[in-house]
Amino acid sequence: MTGSAAPARRAASHSMPSTPSSRFQIAVVGGGIVGKACALLLAQQGMQVALVAPRPVGETARTGEDDWDSRIYAFSASSQQLLERLRVWEALDPARVQPVRDMRVFGDVSAAEASPSPHGDLHFSAYAAAVPQLAWIIESSHVERVLDTALRFQHQVQWFDEAADGFERDLDGVTLTLASGARVRANCVVGADGARSWVRQQCHIGTSQRRYRQLGVVANFACELPHQETAWQWFLGAPEKLMADEELANGEIVAMLPLPGNRVSMVWSADEAHAQDLVALSPEALAATVAQVANGAVGARFGALRCLTPAKGFPLVLQRAEQFVQPHVALVGDAAHVVHPLAGQGMNLGLRDVTELGRVMADKEPFRSEGDLRLLRRYERARATDLLSLTAATDGLHRLFSLPGAPARLIRNAGMRAVGGQGLLKRFLIGRALG
Repeated sequence: MTGSAAPARRAASHSMPSTPSSRFQIAVVGGGIVGKACALLLAQQGMQVALVAPRPVGETARTGEDDWDSRIYAFSASSQQLLERLRVWEALDPARVQPVRDMRVFGDVSAAEASPSPHGDLHFSAYAAAVPQLAWIIESSHVERVLDTALRFQHQVQWFDEAADGFERDLDGVTLTLASGARVRANCVVGADGARSWVRQQCHIGTSQRRYRQLGVVANFACELPHQETAWQWFLGAPEKLMADEELANGEIVAMLPLPGNRVSMVWSADEAHAQDLVALSPEALAATVAQVANGAVGARFGALRCLTPAKGFPLVLQRAEQFVQPHVALVGDAAHVVHPLAGQGMNLGLRDVTELGRVMADKEPFRSEGDLRLLRRYERARATDLLSLTAATDGLHRLFSLPGAPARLIRNAGMRAVGGQGLLKRFLIGRALG
């Protein structure tokens, strides 16, 4: 079974018939990578699972040389281990998976301030860390197709190809009413339905949120020169027109991530107005603009770029749910937390949620229900430290590189170079990136 040969999606149920009173141990709401992985893991642990998520319509497998999904993720070692455990990793098409051997991060240093290292102010090497790779870059749609195939053969899962629009909770569990009128009863509902989570709203769980006033602009390019299996990132500082206003100043960040062959995927965290300008560019103008930034950086040499996918923008926020659990409810992935993409760890955080929830359920005492609040709080407590440390790092870096003025620029870049020279700290950061 290979990802590229995954069958087309179809609204087919599995061994259990869809009835108005279906009862499950777990109901997972949300059909992204995190939701599907959660349903698959809990089913492999012997639970009866309902997956409540409309199937995407009209999406076909991408197999052409220039047919690449602009939604890509950097999967850490911990995420790879989970997908391997689910028997999904070996089904991915190797031609669509790109290992990352090096990561090079540059501060917003001017030529007058310092002589930047061609390796970056921070240089992470898989060789130096004694690991085969630092991460893998894979298209979202490719991973989802392989998960879909695995779910078709997992008879502990019944996939309800529709949205839920009713939520009733009592002492024994939750009843979801679906758009068709069918009712799904579960001991525990897992909300894996994204940053605007319907499950979270039904439970009246609030969120703390900070809008970055930026869009993440994504696009893929063919490059003239090899990317050398390296991920590049540049902190550009805030646009000049905003530098005088500390309330508006927002440091922009450009990341170029390697794809198989001579291809790269760009993520440009840009001020909202600038991002709209980037999205409006023609493919040729966008390629020229990105090439000017990438090739102008010390050490980066991509040559001419050719745009493979149109630019798309999505708003960047920092968000955390006030609670991850309630009686008979648990939140995972973006439903629980959203972080800045500068570290590329959002998806990995969500998959670590899934791994921990699976561990908690596997260690459940026989007398407890899957929706027991004492049980679910073990999951919430276990995830607190990981989320807190990653949120502090990503948000802190973003704030640091948004500070205006030459003194702030000198201090932060000197700090980056100091971190780059500390072997112990670098090994710690690599360990965090590996998950």
